[in-house]
Amino acid sequence: MTPTAPTTPTRAPKQDTAAWKAIVLKFQEPSKWRATWQLVNTLAPFAAIWYLMYLSLSWSYLATFGLAVLNGLFLIRIFIIFHDCGHGSFFKSPLANDIVGFVTGMLTFTPYFHWRWEHSIHHASAGSLDRRGTGDVWTMTVEEYLAASRWKRFAYRLARNPVVLFVIAPIWLFVIEQRFSSSKANPREKWSVRWMNLAILAMAVLMSWWMGVGAYVVLQLTVTLVGGSLGIWMFYVQHQFEDVYWERDPNWDFTAAALKGSSFYKLPRILQWFSGNIGFHHIHHLSSRIPNYNLERCHYADPLFQQVKPLTLLSSLRSLGYRLWDEQKGKLVGWRQLKAYRQQQQQES
Repeated sequence: MTPTAPTTPTRAPKQDTAAWKAIVLKFQEPSKWRATWQLVNTLAPFAAIWYLMYLSLSWSYLATFGLAVLNGLFLIRIFIIFHDCGHGSFFKSPLANDIVGFVTGMLTFTPYFHWRWEHSIHHASAGSLDRRGTGDVWTMTVEEYLAASRWKRFAYRLARNPVVLFVIAPIWLFVIEQRFSSSKANPREKWSVRWMNLAILAMAVLMSWWMGVGAYVVLQLTVTLVGGSLGIWMFYVQHQFEDVYWERDPNWDFTAAALKGSSFYKLPRILQWFSGNIGFHHIHHLSSRIPNYNLERCHYADPLFQQVKPLTLLSSLRSLGYRLWDEQKGKLVGWRQLKAYRQQQQQES
């Protein structure tokens, strides 16, 4: 099977902007009943599986581990609800979004207001080479990498290593890094980190009293690792594929950044459910006000959105080989192509 990647024209026609704005408007209205049902069919199984994990400790560690993996999948779905609350799209009520956002943030170890602030920067700057560095995967251009110091190159290679990205990074990000606020954050965002840390501590003490400290720590880390690894993978493939969109600010275009710079990750139905439809990421970047339960319907509402070719589960594995952005060719390249660049530079010099 030949891997495919999302492709759209580099420059989105101006009339398309008016067209998609009129279409997505129909799907931006939150549904109280669909949101409530999603909370029930996500949080209830998540809590029940935690209880089964506790019971299984007395008769099968293997079963406990399997249940922890399953709950890691539910944790992804919880994070998507948290994510929608941060965009103000899950419920119509801002207060309801903030309350559910805080609770789901506690379960995912993510400070609600602080994350919402950083994520809004990601949406405003996705695909801009001049505004990289907040809420995205560290991406260097070929020229930047070749001009970098030896230690910066080593750090970049380390950061892009799959073991670091999908095994070490989830624990670091959710357990450690998000316990601290950015120096650029406003007081509300900083306080959201402190309040979330207190909430997580209270939850950890309660769970440790119930299950035992050792059991809770091991199971929580397992659930966090599974959910965090798969969540980071989802985010990675949504913006790291060969023909992804990157432009300097003078040429940057919001519509092109959404349709060309965010993948349509077509997953098997069960994985689409656990990931809360976030595979329709091109739709989400066109309008973050669309709740996750409306993304699929919006995608199929107009042929404009279906021009974005799907990235399949199999073809998405190819994304692991892309490391640097080639500004001349307008695509991501791997270390092999970098070797060819170095040889060319040596010949020219």
